[in-house]
Amino acid sequence: MENYSKSFDRTFHALSDPTRRAVVASLMKGSASVKELAKPFEMGLPSFMKHIKVLQDSGLVVSEKVGRVRTCYIKTEQLEAAESWLHEQQKIWNERTNRLADYVENLSSVEN
Repeated sequence: MENYSKSFDRTFHALSDPTRRAVVASLMKGSASVKELAKPFEMGLPSFMKHIKVLQDSGLVVSEKVGRVRTCYIKTEQLEAAESWLHEQQKIWNERTNRLADYVENLSSVEN
């Protein structure tokens, strides 16, 4: 887990913002230009580009510029790693919850 700490920090930081989550969701449907991605948001292009930079720095998005058009693409590796980590955490907490339930049931049966 220690090896992924910085990587996860950047991923979860990038996903902590609703604008960036919306961009990721949009890119999951396919690549898009920055102009297309920015259209639903009420902010200037320079502000929107800061969101794109955070997504790129986190490894969630890559982009390429052809002429005057910058096109963004999703990179699923970071999302898959985060999903795997979250799944591991869910498994740990489910096991703890099950042990607690077993303990409470055993405690109840001893009292009766």
